[in-house]
This record gives sequence, structure tokens and C-alpha cells, in this order.
Amino acid sequence: MLARHAFEQSAFCRTYHRYATSLAASAGALVVSVEYRLAPEHPIPAAYDDAWSALKWVASLTDPWLANYADPARTFLAGDSAGGNIAYHTAVRASRDGGVGVDIEGMVIVHPYFWGAERLPSEEVWDGAAVFPAYGVDWLWPFVTAGQASNNDPRLNPPDEEIASLKCRRVLVAVAEKDTLRERGCHLLNRFHDYYARTGGGEATLVESEGEDHGFHLYSPLRATSRRLMSSIVHFINQPPAPELGDVLHWHACGGKKIDRTSATTTSPKPMILGVPRRPFMDVFGYGMEMKRHCGGSSSTTCMAYAMSKNRGRGKAASPKKNFGLYSGAVWPNKAYKGPSAAGALPATHHVIKNMW
Repeated sequence: MLARHAFEQSAFCRTYHRYATSLAASAGALVVSVEYRLAPEHPIPAAYDDAWSALKWVASLTDPWLANYADPARTFLAGDSAGGNIAYHTAVRASRDGGVGVDIEGMVIVHPYFWGAERLPSEEVWDGAAVFPAYGVDWLWPFVTAGQASNNDPRLNPPDEEIASLKCRRVLVAVAEKDTLRERGCHLLNRFHDYYARTGGGEATLVESEGEDHGFHLYSPLRATSRRLMSSIVHFINQPPAPELGDVLHWHACGGKKIDRTSATTTSPKPMILGVPRRPFMDVFGYGMEMKRHCGGSSSTTCMAYAMSKNRGRGKAASPKKNFGLYSGAVWPNKAYKGPSAAGALPATHHVIKNMW
């Protein structure tokens, strides 16, 4: 289940539709893309409630594709930016409320939006190049909560006991070197690792993309770093259950060379098929145009995403809580990862994706 980027945009915009279909095709998975209500008209916790409704809908298996092809024992919650925050809190609610009939195997949170009232060292100085300056992040949470919460809100800065309550067995956190939110993501991953180390089970994986900024993979999906981030996510989803926790392994994804690991990280002989928008998506915060400036302009490449899709709940009478897009990739009876890997399936792994461009 995929929660989209930030407290804006739409599951039906081209940027996210194409990313969801690309993920479905690459991982051989059913991807449910969640359309949740937005602030300021619908402040938090509306987005959390809608994501929870989506998870319950997935668990109900009322959709024929889910009933015929989904594996409830291998459910992953995923999201990027604020979607990472939403995916995390959906997992917390599932753990707290006893679940909804699905086994949440893991979480994939990319450039997650977590923050706090006190700045971390890397947040004290803005170099003028990062997409999000720290002072801009400071006002976002009061805005999406309609002024009802500050940056001290535990929903933005989770306590240790909440992390310890999670029942998912694996967590992947992806960060970008130039992202203002990078240190928060690393800090969250370390807390997961410490918890798994104490309990003797689970897998915590950090994937860092060098030379990249927040959300780069959405607006430049054909870049080498974007392809390797996708490969890391596909590997994480399709690999067998993790062994006992070990030490952090620093692994340079390319070994200093520009290579394509696609064939080693999928179970299908088909190449990974990605698409990019003809022009950047302009959201209410101007993020799309800012990413266009950072990524060197727009592309004329058309979408070639390989997947069957059907968008649900888009009629006039549809409830906002039932706007879920369902995407299907090639599905195999045994979806376990079978390719070789330099890092194997080691827990607490730190993947450093080198930017060769």
C-alpha cells in the first residue's frame, strides 16, 4: 500500500500514477495507491484516517484482484515524504488496534517527513541549495494541523515506546544526501535498529542516495540513482525473511563504477520500465517547479509503465475514503528474491548509492 508524497498532490496525478505502475511492474506486486484528504480543508488526522480506511479495504479483499492475487501475509506499507509519516502511523495504528487481518511484513519510507522543535546539527545551516530550508519545514506541521499542534507533536517526533510497539519485521528508510530531512530519517532508522537489536529480531535498512535532494526519484526516475533506489526497494520487498541482526555494513552500491543492477534484483527477465512526466507537476507549495530547476528541466519521454491499472472510487458519489488506485505487476506464485547481491539480505544494512552523473 503506497501513501503518496506530501500533504498535497493526488494519487491520480501523472507523477504518482507512473511511479505506482513502475513499482508494480518492477516488484511483481499489487500496489494500492491511496488518495487521502488534504489540508487545509481537511487537517490532520484526516490523512491518517483515510490511510487506515485504505488498509482495512485491502484487508477485506473485496476487490477481485486483491482476492485472487494478493498475499495478506506479505503486506508492505510505503510512502515518501509526508507519505512516509502516514505509512509509519498506519503501522502504529495496526499494531495498537490489533491489526485488520493482514500481516504487515514491513515498511518502506522514502525521505520521510519527521521533525522536532529542536534543530539537529545539520538543520542549523541552510546552504541555499536544498529544496526545503529548515525554516520552511518549521511551519508545515502547524499548517496541516490547522494550528492545533506544534513541532513538539509526537506524531512528528515519535517516542521510543511507540517505535517499540510496531510489529512489522522489516523497515527500509531511504534518505538523500542533500535533503534537509536526511538526519531525521537516519535517526529514525537507528532507533529501529536499536529496538530490533534489543529484541533479537527484525531488519533495518538505510539506503542513502549521494548528491541528491528530496523527492529526486519522482521527477528524474531515469537517473542512475533513481533506478538503483527502485532496485533497492524491489530487493527489500522480494527478499526472504531477514536473519538475526548484525553490524551495520557500509556498502557502495556500484563499487565506484556505473553499473545496472536491475537484472540482479528482480525475478523477471523483463527490464525495469519507468516513465517520467512531460512537465513537472505543480503542487500548492511550488515543489514541482523547484524540482524542475534542481533536476535540469523537464523531459519529453512518454510513460511506458508496464502494468494493468484501474482507479477506484472516482465517481461523484464516491466517498473520499474509498479513492484507492490499484495497480498490478506481473505476479508469480513465489515472489521471493532469487538474484545475487553484494550485500545479501543482511539486516541493519547501510546502502550508499553513488551519484555518477
